[in-house]
Amino acid sequence: MDLNDFTTGLLLGLTGLVFASGFIVFGWALAVNRHPRRKLNQLSHAQTLSATAAPRPRRPICWLAIRSVSPECVKSVLGLNHAAPCSWAEGLTGSHEFFISPRVHGWIIVTGLGLPNPTDDVDATFLFLTALSRKLGHVQYFYASRRLQHHSWARLDDGCVTRAYAWAGETVWDQGAATRPEVAAKVKLFGYGDDSATVQDTEGNYQKVSRLAAQWSLDPALVKLDYPTSSIGIAGESELMRG
Repeated sequence: MDLNDFTTGLLLGLTGLVFASGFIVFGWALAVNRHPRRKLNQLSHAQTLSATAAPRPRRPICWLAIRSVSPECVKSVLGLNHAAPCSWAEGLTGSHEFFISPRVHGWIIVTGLGLPNPTDDVDATFLFLTALSRKLGHVQYFYASRRLQHHSWARLDDGCVTRAYAWAGETVWDQGAATRPEVAAKVKLFGYGDDSATVQDTEGNYQKVSRLAAQWSLDPALVKLDYPTSSIGIAGESELMRG
């Protein structure tokens, strides 16, 4: 082999080596970039799902849980006028006179400024709930004021109170035997005229209202709904309640 042939062979070998190195580098770069793109796409998809997911609702101060009825039935009994669609999240803020939720696991949640509370008038609360229960059957009532630490819960069937307790600086309503969820939650119950309750007692009871609601029926703040169709309820005003 003469010198020219050797030189030509050497140059061709070096050229091949350069091309081979280039393909290796290109393939490595493509492999490295492929996974970040996939992660970026997954992140973008997760952000989209997060943006369209239903927001966690807030827990109202006062609410009803009504079993085995339809929203339209509750609307009729409450005598709602000017009723309009209302989102679950907005309805639970309590800014409407009445908000009637969609049916969730066999329950209807009702909130709003039109609901009575035992701090204002325990007799009015009793009359409202018994009248409602006569028409709607099984009705539960919950009230928990963070500012005052006042609290109440009640269960009624066909107009009859099976269990009720209300604290408004003192016990103003105590009817029926304590239920198993009350006993399990270790709520502190005080009889009429009993002034032995401490701040820790009343604060502890206030914090356990939502737990009791979850055991009896539903805690509105923990309800998960498919967004957005099933989260639409009804809000309106009631002429019957004013009368």
